[in-house]
Amino acid sequence: MRPSASQNWLLDAPDWIQNGPQWLNDIGYDIYKSFIFDNRYQMYLKGLGNTLLLTFLALLIGVLLGVVVSLIRVSWDKNHTEMHGPGKMALGFLNGVARVYLTVIRGTPMVVQLMIMYFVVFATSRNKIMVGALSFGINSGAYVAEIIRGGIMSIDQGQMEAGRSLGFGYVSTMRYIILPQAFKATLPTLANEFIVLLKETAVAGYVGLADITYAGNIIGGNCYDYLFPLLMSALIYLVLVMFFTFLVGRLERRLRNSER
Repeated sequence: MRPSASQNWLLDAPDWIQNGPQWLNDIGYDIYKSFIFDNRYQMYLKGLGNTLLLTFLALLIGVLLGVVVSLIRVSWDKNHTEMHGPGKMALGFLNGVARVYLTVIRGTPMVVQLMIMYFVVFATSRNKIMVGALSFGINSGAYVAEIIRGGIMSIDQGQMEAGRSLGFGYVSTMRYIILPQAFKATLPTLANEFIVLLKETAVAGYVGLADITYAGNIIGGNCYDYLFPLLMSALIYLVLVMFFTFLVGRLERRLRNSER
């Protein structure tokens, strides 16, 4: 049943809608009740803000975690044959933990991880943004770790030897010579990981976080019509992805130009 406001919505519509065919009036009404009636567009704006905040926080956590995990794995792969004593045991233990983390996180669905974090690990917390950011950040960290590890492994071994010959230790060489080059090589891939992460946050509604998808779902339930609300959610994601894809393309071109 249409809300009472539907009786007057055509009065404010353009003439070409008021005097148009019935199918145009029906589409206009569907758009009106999905976006304008009861200021429902504000739910999309709130969802957009939550989605962007969640994505940026998760990416920050993912990059920090990914760098740590990748350094542990690379250090073990490159140095374990030359190490002895407690240092080798400690690094071996950390490498084992990192391998388990990568296997579990990449082998289980994101939505299951999110629900475990919200309903089990942080069952007493009501800060859905932070719980979501941790969940998506931990998930993203597993993929970022492998991206950065691949970037580090692609750097010529001579770079490490050159750093050591200049008097740098292993940590200093990784910090000042290897990691900057690895980040430059993997930056476009990391930017694409951000785009993937942006779309993955669409499952945040499973724990009641008011993101873009959640807004479309709630509005669809309120107006008994899911077509236009969900299409609007999809359109917002599409515009965001196209915008960030454009920025990634600009970044890739600038990096290519800087190598000439």
